[in-house]
Amino acid sequence: MGALAGMTTRGRCLLAAGLAAALCSIVLNERDLLRVSVFVIAMPVLVCVLTARSRVGLHTERHITPIRTPVGGRAEVALNVWSTGRLPTGGLLLQDGVPYTLGGRPRFLVEHLPRNNGVQLRYTVEPSMRGIQHLGPLRAKVTDPFGLAEFDRELAGVTRLVVVPRIQQLYGLPSGSGLGAGDDGSVRLHSGQGEDDAVVRPYRQGDDLRKVHWRSTAHRDEMMVRVEETPWRGGTTVLLDHRESAHKGSGPTASLEWAVSMAASISLHLHRHGHQIRLVTENGRSIVAEGGEGVHSDHMVLDALAALQPTHQREISVVADPGHGQELVAVLGAVDPDSLDQLIRYRPRASRSLAVLIDTRAWAAQGDEQVTDPEKAVNLLTGAGWSTVVATPDTPMAQVWTNLCRASANRGAMHAGGWS
Repeated sequence: MGALAGMTTRGRCLLAAGLAAALCSIVLNERDLLRVSVFVIAMPVLVCVLTARSRVGLHTERHITPIRTPVGGRAEVALNVWSTGRLPTGGLLLQDGVPYTLGGRPRFLVEHLPRNNGVQLRYTVEPSMRGIQHLGPLRAKVTDPFGLAEFDRELAGVTRLVVVPRIQQLYGLPSGSGLGAGDDGSVRLHSGQGEDDAVVRPYRQGDDLRKVHWRSTAHRDEMMVRVEETPWRGGTTVLLDHRESAHKGSGPTASLEWAVSMAASISLHLHRHGHQIRLVTENGRSIVAEGGEGVHSDHMVLDALAALQPTHQREISVVADPGHGQELVAVLGAVDPDSLDQLIRYRPRASRSLAVLIDTRAWAAQGDEQVTDPEKAVNLLTGAGWSTVVATPDTPMAQVWTNLCRASANRGAMHAGGWS
């Protein structure tokens, strides 16, 4: 009965016609009509049985090259289909499951699949949105040449494709970049100033008094306790603001996607120039699982950013300096003075601090009144000794980075399109 469940409407009609002819042959006592009716009845039943058996012997493998693809890139998918059944397979319709962000669902028609011989099918996907995408499952519809039987089967499961952010080629480095602080990074190295290994935060009820950091308490006139966190030594920290409320737009053209692409480009650019990179969020937490000594490789950064989702946190909230006294490059969305005040408070003025401020007004829909003017943020950060640049979608990322390098050299603030 399982084999007969795949009988098509045509097959069922043929079976009904055969049964009717058999009944008439008995009533009319026509032996020749009975022979014809037996043939008509047996044909759809036999076809269903053979088609069901050929379905069992189908096997498929899926291969994606490359397995890590940038937004706007292209990946090739190869499907190897073969049969181990005793009967040749024909009328095979294949459809692979592809998310809409990768393109349309490909379909293939294999008219004849010989026994123990396979075919290779290929198609390409062009991701338009970063993320962890899944291709599959691959479904097959097996039919017979007469259209009397039809069976569905899942041949291949799901294969993961990592769509990483688009990387832009950047040029140049901020003045004294990677050395930590001051107008010239060499000043810090020769002044005997070391970084404070203690990562502290305000005291909360229930904290262990043995963790009180008395030096910070005396300096800030507020009870401070140590945070159990391995200090970040050397290199550059890239801070990415991925709060949903801090960005505008949707889909691939959203300001958040621009920020993720910018953070990825900066991280890879600095890493290729010998910098140790640490990637954190607006609350100071690491986005990437820590590697040796907290160092993040390019693949680790890209994979983590591919899976990054916006957070519903409303404000920037840090309990310590996210850069641990070392160089910090922040990619910020819309920020209010309170959030910036908290970020500035924990950031030592002597430490080198740079910020890319996204002008979310350029990404906002017409009529959206909930937009923030970045000028106030520019003034606050500049007054705290930060080098800042305002970015819009019309200015290439490479130009934004070049302007930030110039702002760092001049310890001033400028817009992506020119001096403010």
